[in-house]
Formats: sequence, structure tokens, C-alpha cells
Amino acid sequence: MPQPAALIDSHAHLDDRKLASRQDEVLARAREAGVVTVVNIGADIPSSRASVELAHRESMVFAAVGVHPHDASDVDDAAMAELRRLAADERVVAVGESGLDFYRDLSPRDAQRDAFAQHLALADALGLPIVIHCRDAYEECLEVVRCERDAPVAGVLHCFQGDAAAARGALDLGLCIAVGGSITFPREEALRRVVAGLPLDRLLVETDAPYLTPRPRRGRNEPAYVRFVAQRLAQLLCVTGDRVAEATTANARSLFRLPHAVA
Repeated sequence: MPQPAALIDSHAHLDDRKLASRQDEVLARAREAGVVTVVNIGADIPSSRASVELAHRESMVFAAVGVHPHDASDVDDAAMAELRRLAADERVVAVGESGLDFYRDLSPRDAQRDAFAQHLALADALGLPIVIHCRDAYEECLEVVRCERDAPVAGVLHCFQGDAAAARGALDLGLCIAVGGSITFPREEALRRVVAGLPLDRLLVETDAPYLTPRPRRGRNEPAYVRFVAQRLAQLLCVTGDRVAEATTANARSLFRLPHAVA
């Protein structure tokens, strides 16, 4: 029986309480599904620490460290100093996730913009890519990037759910675009039309596990299910699943400077 083409889940939260007690079995299923690497994303200081610890325990896991815009109000000098310390670890491949979330507005928008700018500056100082969270704020989010960084920007706009203008803006800045389970949802036909027009050499696939479980799966998401995202992406781009796997894996390895062989 042929082995499935290698895939990289470019964005997951294995330290989330829904998955933390099942990490071994979740990663075993990921390996069986052909996932060779998972980039585990920090969403606050504790989860960033947990992400680094997990990356040291599991050879297929690498870490990103950052504070989600929901918690931007907590980003002070001490938090940024701790993120700088964590980001210096050899298993850390990105800063984030950070950005703007004007859908829930759990932190004031000015605090979100300030925290995002500080994450961009940290990524720039350390020569790391930035993992960007953006919801209902694409124009504002890309403007912060333009003001803080010269293009091209090494980074990824994760869990993309924007329109064609947002996609063009991100690509013009040099960012990659990551798609997840949303492209499989029946109500997301407009998103699928946008994604169908994106260049494969700038795309990543992700799960955002344990969230956004792709169809036909239900319940808690996990990295093994990134294959369903890749399959739907292949249909949208009218290419083979192996071609999507090959390209998105190469893109993730290039962006995050990942090794080509992970045990």
C-alpha cells in the first residue's frame, strides 16, 4: 500500500486542554496520516512555554511563541521579554500568533495594534517569520504590517477567510496564506472562489486544531485531519492531492526553515 504524501500542519494548538492529555495518540495518528511536522502555536505566555516544551519532547513538533490578540491587553514589557527569551530557543521557528481580531474585540483595538507591532518588531529582530491572526480586520491588519515592516515580509496569514482584496494585499507584502477547515464548510462558497485563484507556491495547509474541524470529520480537530484540507484544496486548484502536499510542504519548510527529515 503506497504511503500518503508528506504533509505539514502549519498551525495547531496541541497544548489546548482539548488535546493536551491526548498528545501521544494525536501525534501517532498524524504520523499514520502522513503528517511529518506540526507547528504548534503559542497563544499566550503559558501556552508559548508549553509549545516549546512539547517541541523538545516530540521531534516532529516545532514551536511558535506569541500572544493572541484576544489577550493583547496582557502584552507588557515583561511579556515581550519572556517571548524574546522563548523565541531564542532552537525549536522555535516563528513568532505568533499575533494580529487583530475585531470580531470578538476581547482586547481594545489600540492594545491589539500595539501588541501586533511589538510582535512584528520581535520577529524582525530575531529573523523569524510572523504568524498572523486576522478576523474581521484584514485592511487594518495589513496596514499595521506595511507600517512596521518593509516588504517582502516573512510570515503567514493563518486561517485565511478574507476576500480577494485581502488575499492580494497579503501576497503583495510577501506573506504566505494558510487555509484550513473553513474551505470544506458548505457555507464558505465565497471563500472557496477566492482560494481557487491563489498561487500554490504561496499556500500552506493547517488545522488550527482543536478548532475548525474539516468536513467530513466532526468534533475535535487534530493534525491528522490536515489531509482533508489538502484534498479540498487540490479540488479547488484542479491539481492532484500529491501536488498540493508536495507544494505546501515545501512552502512550510521554506518559510519556517524546517528540516527535510523529521523522525
